[in-house]
Amino acid sequence: MKVAALGDLHVKEDHAAPYRELFGEISRAADVLVLTGDLTDLGKPREAEILAEDLRACAIPVVAVLGNHDYESGCPDEVAKILKNAGVRLLDGQAIEIDGVGFVGVKGFVGGFGRRMLGAFGEPAIKAMVAESMNEAMRLENAMRQVRSRRAVVVLHYAPTPDTVEGEPLEIFPFLGSSRLAETIDRFRVSAVLHGHAHRGRYEGRTPGGAPVYNVAQHIPKPTGRPYALIDV
Repeated sequence: MKVAALGDLHVKEDHAAPYRELFGEISRAADVLVLTGDLTDLGKPREAEILAEDLRACAIPVVAVLGNHDYESGCPDEVAKILKNAGVRLLDGQAIEIDGVGFVGVKGFVGGFGRRMLGAFGEPAIKAMVAESMNEAMRLENAMRQVRSRRAVVVLHYAPTPDTVEGEPLEIFPFLGSSRLAETIDRFRVSAVLHGHAHRGRYEGRTPGGAPVYNVAQHIPKPTGRPYALIDV
């Protein structure tokens, strides 16, 4: 299967058909399109409607997760409903199978990487942040256990490894993802991990267990020379 992957579209209210032609091009190049969050710029329903209109040009299955920007206006449920009604298979702790490949998705969350991951110590606000990070990893694990196919693609917004956020300011690394996601991924056989969020990061990396990870934010240079990546699964 050839998977096209693209993240951080940031569709705005005043942008008319910003991705329509690109989605048509992707339909001719790939079997499945994966969108890795920040589909809208401010999480407004109107932005989701514009994206839904553009997705009419996409003739292949579309799998997606939401990103942090999609929560900004407090309407993630409405944004999700609009996209689902447009045929997007929006994942939030679920797994689906397309032509023998399992797709598993959660948004993920912040927390940092390796030995420098934020711990649940101190103020209640810190403990709540760590609890959210652990909850996303647990939901990913529960979804992974639903996969029955031999090939699996994990779809995230936040990064599971520091490899693919290299190039971003060191000060913001803890806000770009969490190794807790990688710890979960490495308990399973995974063909590819796709994420966005880190606009200045690096295209390719690996989890500590060796799973290939791709930062497919549209701002990241990719081997295709196009805003989207093409990955054989």
